[in-house]
Amino acid sequence: MIPELRDILFLDIETVAITNNFQSLDERLKVQWSRKASFLKRGDDQSDEELFHERAGIYAEFGKIICISVGKLFDHESGELGLKTKAFYGHNEATLLEEFKEMLVKLGDNVKLCAHNGKEFDFPYMCRRMLVNNIALPASLNLAGKKSWQVEHMDTMEMWKFGDYKHYTSLDLLASIFNIASSKSDIDGSKVNSVYYQLGDLEKIKNYCTADVLVLAQLFLKMKSLPLVKDENVITT
Repeated sequence: MIPELRDILFLDIETVAITNNFQSLDERLKVQWSRKASFLKRGDDQSDEELFHERAGIYAEFGKIICISVGKLFDHESGELGLKTKAFYGHNEATLLEEFKEMLVKLGDNVKLCAHNGKEFDFPYMCRRMLVNNIALPASLNLAGKKSWQVEHMDTMEMWKFGDYKHYTSLDLLASIFNIASSKSDIDGSKVNSVYYQLGDLEKIKNYCTADVLVLAQLFLKMKSLPLVKDENVITT
């Protein structure tokens, strides 16, 4: 394996609103959400409660992580690249974050995190939710005060920009133009909150999140002009 690939940990997170019942928020948080909602509303007919269910999971102050899926490249016995994936998921956010942190510590300080739009979303979201859950940040996630260009972790969306400042480019769009199999089936990021709270199907969310990690790793390899990982060389643990 090329040395630069050994320490990369590909990851994706799935988040939902902190609660399915807006009315169960304490009064201080309700007030704070109403203030934020005033900037997010697309029309006067949209209530703070409706917007909470639609958008709260995007913000670490009003959302929580229910799944972190990771993937790591390895030398498959076939002589080709392989990918091992693992998911940390559950209803108890603190527990899954502690387990994820334990894995990061074991990987050591050389680990390089890679996510799509990770510098704007995944990395800071994980940091914020760890602090909310009274979990000290591991060295690899201690990003406080750093500018995006000072963060050594990798971001495939940033790689695609090549230094320009164009708008957001989705992982699914890049997978499409590079002819990488999509992770999208009957669920996408916009449906995670309803799948979690209305259907209670955490397993479906975990599978979707893990599929995104495979797409992410394949995209990274494509952007490095390297061969893709074959389906038979993907191991899910």
